[in-house]
Amino acid sequence: MMFTLTEVASLNDIQPTYRILKPWWDVFMDYLGLVMLMLAIFAMTMQITKDHVACLPYPEEAGEASGTDNPQCTTLKASSPTATGAPTTTSMPLVTTGKSNKAVTGVLPTDRPTAAQKTFPQYEPRGIKTNLDFQQYVFINQMCYHVALPWYSKYFPYLTLIHTLILMVSSNFWFKYPKTSSKIEHFVSILGRCFESPWTTKALSETACEDSENKQRLTGSSSGPKQVSLEGKEEGADANQSTPMLGVKFSADKPLAEVPSSMTILDKKDGEQAKALFEKVRKFRAHVEDSDFIYKLYVAQTSVKTVKFILILSYTSTFLAKISFKHCCEPDMEQLIGYKRFYCTHNMAFMLKKLLITYMALILIYGITCLYSLFWVFRRPLKEYSFEKVREESSFSDIPDVKNDFAFLLHMVDQYDQLYSKRFGIFLSEVSENKLREISLNHEWTFEKLKQHVTRNAHDQQELHLFMLSGLPNAVFDLTDLEVLKLELIPEVRFSAKVSQMTSMQELHLCHCPAKVEQTGFAFLRDHLRRLHVKFTDVAEIPPWVYLLRSLRELYLIGNLNSENNKMIGLESMRDLRHLKTLCLTSNLTKIPTNITELSPHLLRLEVHNDGTKLLVLNSLKKMTSLIELELHNCELERIPHAIFSLTNLQELDLKLNNIRTIEEIISFQHLKRLTCLKLWHNKILTIPASIGHVKSLEALHLSHNKLESLPSALFTLHKLRHLDVGHNSITVLPPDVGLLNNLQHLAINSNKLEALPKPLFRCTKLKVLCLGHNALITLPESVGQLVQLTQLELRGNCLDRLPAQLGNCRLLRKNGLIVEDHLFDTLPVEVKESISRETNVSFGGL
Repeated sequence: MMFTLTEVASLNDIQPTYRILKPWWDVFMDYLGLVMLMLAIFAMTMQITKDHVACLPYPEEAGEASGTDNPQCTTLKASSPTATGAPTTTSMPLVTTGKSNKAVTGVLPTDRPTAAQKTFPQYEPRGIKTNLDFQQYVFINQMCYHVALPWYSKYFPYLTLIHTLILMVSSNFWFKYPKTSSKIEHFVSILGRCFESPWTTKALSETACEDSENKQRLTGSSSGPKQVSLEGKEEGADANQSTPMLGVKFSADKPLAEVPSSMTILDKKDGEQAKALFEKVRKFRAHVEDSDFIYKLYVAQTSVKTVKFILILSYTSTFLAKISFKHCCEPDMEQLIGYKRFYCTHNMAFMLKKLLITYMALILIYGITCLYSLFWVFRRPLKEYSFEKVREESSFSDIPDVKNDFAFLLHMVDQYDQLYSKRFGIFLSEVSENKLREISLNHEWTFEKLKQHVTRNAHDQQELHLFMLSGLPNAVFDLTDLEVLKLELIPEVRFSAKVSQMTSMQELHLCHCPAKVEQTGFAFLRDHLRRLHVKFTDVAEIPPWVYLLRSLRELYLIGNLNSENNKMIGLESMRDLRHLKTLCLTSNLTKIPTNITELSPHLLRLEVHNDGTKLLVLNSLKKMTSLIELELHNCELERIPHAIFSLTNLQELDLKLNNIRTIEEIISFQHLKRLTCLKLWHNKILTIPASIGHVKSLEALHLSHNKLESLPSALFTLHKLRHLDVGHNSITVLPPDVGLLNNLQHLAINSNKLEALPKPLFRCTKLKVLCLGHNALITLPESVGQLVQLTQLELRGNCLDRLPAQLGNCRLLRKNGLIVEDHLFDTLPVEVKESISRETNVSFGGL
């Protein structure tokens, strides 16, 4: 059974798409392999059908008579003398057979006269009489075929086939090996999609458009520098970069969105496919760049082919001279035939020799090609690939260089067509990806859609909150009435010159949004922005231009300002924030940043909200003598910091959520003549010292959520006190001296252990809010009717069995301001309930 050429050639078959990874030398070697394969098949066919030997015996006496003893059968006498001196004539049989013993021809030995002898009596046949029969010649030919012929003459076609198959397998092994074929298949698939993607064509067309515009701009005018740094120096590079501050350049170029409309139109489906390609390329690069296995395997298979070529050529050349038409055969069968030597001819010797020479020529060409491929592999670093030329020819200057297997595959693609790498590089560029996102974003978020998302906040301001978009839609800048803009988790925020249209915007929120701004846009924000909230993970994410907003009034920074490597990451210089009044730091500080002292002349409010990190150093506070309000929340403070006592202009102090147990230092607050509000809530304070009576300026005192069990009499000497909150403690008795607080308007003593209320409490006729819920009160005195200004009364959670009818005298008390169980409300007289309900209805009806 024979192989057809088509069946054998299928061994070299690979997917047609892989041709882009086949350089010219691999293609050439594939064709050489096919030629060698055809040669091997042809030689096998000829050998199977035609190959045979023909042998004649070489009598020992013939050699001796001629005076020679030639074991190599170099000479052979045509006649042998007889004893009488006359030659003995006989017919010489000729028996030929191949490996298959299909053909047998010849003349059997006989002593009878032949027809020639009868016709031509004068003709005397000459030769050696052997007396061998047909079967003996068949046996001799078969034996001599295996004994006399060189092994290479018999197995040359098979060796050729095996060598060719090995070379073919070596050439395409990297396309079949699982660890490489998976990456190659993925790469070819992505490369083809990138090449055919409509975004690739549009991006390159846009680049050509921008290049022509740049040339026109350069030839048409030279009005001034394109880049302006903070110091006013000219900058000539990176004209299309965004504008972070502090030494980094502004961009005065035309915004990216202002490209011709024909370039920005992209089908939504094409846009989604292009986005998916960017993600696939990113993941493929991360997967392939971490190793160089494909490169090593290609080098290994090329080296194997080179070694194979050297091996084949070295041993084949030694056998070329041994292929001969004539051979001497000495089979070990003298006891059967009677002859020791035979003289044989090989009919395929000439053909095999020519085929071998052809094969050696092909192998030589194949080997030279292998050597060239090795030279190409090692003459330059193929594990690094630079897109420098692509960067020069396009506007995508951020295309990164790649390495390892990713670089090697791109080098192989360049041997096919460099256009593939150029178009593929578009999907490695973040600028290109951002442009695609911008186009898709602007197509989806139109002015009408944004207008639908504008709401009114608690301050009755027009507010827009955008969350997890790919960028900032250009239509936002057309919302000229917008007052508050909140941007959250948007990776690319760029304020173009069109932001100057938003004349009503005064508040901006940037929550994990690295924002960039153009020069014209920055000038507008610098002069109009009043409140800025920035939430970040690391301090480096704070846009540098934030520190230059000279008209900013309030700045809220929320994020990590501390580091394990550096005890403190300082903020940038704040000296340019000349009008900043409020600074809020929600972070994990261990000390107050020294840079905020630059704000000391004009900063009025400072808030530090730690996440439980202990605030150790507050010396910087001493310099901030202009502070009016100070909040230190969740800073793990155990005592009131002494640095606070230097803040002579302080009016409000809030030390919420700390570990303060004692407040003996409160006596020092008597020097803070302007202190009106003291908030020590959510701590662990056990007692209030009598020295609190020295802080005569206090108007509001918050001591809720502590561990107080009693209130000192000195507390009730603070005649200016209007707001007292001691809820959520363990107070059992409210001293009668509470009646001395003539200006008290808000008293919260809820969630304590009160069993009774002192009658002097109801002398505080200015009370508007009285919180008594969740105590152990049994009765509510009828004197409650004296609180004619009462608007809120909380009684829920006590042991009351009825409410006094005198509640009807509290004419400002509404039903929704009376927080009590329903069954207690029902104990009131009907006229009182109707009065409260009617007033509630009237008030609701008037709304």
